[in-house]
Amino acid sequence: MASVSRLGRRKDASRWPRMSSSFWAVLLLTALLLLYCGQLAAGTCEIVTLDRDSSQPRRTIARQTARCACKKGQIAGTTRARPACVDAGIVRKKQWCEMVPCLEDEGCDLLVNRSGWTCTQPGGRVKTTTVS
Repeated sequence: MASVSRLGRRKDASRWPRMSSSFWAVLLLTALLLLYCGQLAAGTCEIVTLDRDSSQPRRTIARQTARCACKKGQIAGTTRARPACVDAGIVRKKQWCEMVPCLEDEGCDLLVNRSGWTCTQPGGRVKTTTVS
C-alpha cells in the first residue's frame, strides 16, 4: 500500500494514463495487424489505380498503376495481362515478349523501337502496350 501512495505523490505520475495491461496488449496487436496488412507478400503485385479513356471512337486507352513486392533479381512487369514480378534482365534487354504479357490465345510481337509490345487476338483485334 505504501508504494501506491508514493506513486500518487510523484509529479510525473499523472502524465501517463493508468490503463490495464490488456488495453496495451490490444493496442499493440492492433498496430501490428495494421502494419502487416499493408505489406505485400514477396513476389506478388496488386493494382492500385486503373483509368480508362474511351473518348476516341474504336479506341480505349487504359492506364494502370501496380504496387509490387518483388524478390531480388526481379522487377515489376506483366504476365498473362496481369501485373507480376519478372526477371529484371527481360526489362533491361527490352525483350518484352519473354515475360509472356499476352493471354494464352494471343500472339505477342515487339514494337519496332522496342518501346512496348502488341497482343494480337485470333479475331484480329490488337492491343498495344507501351512502356514509359
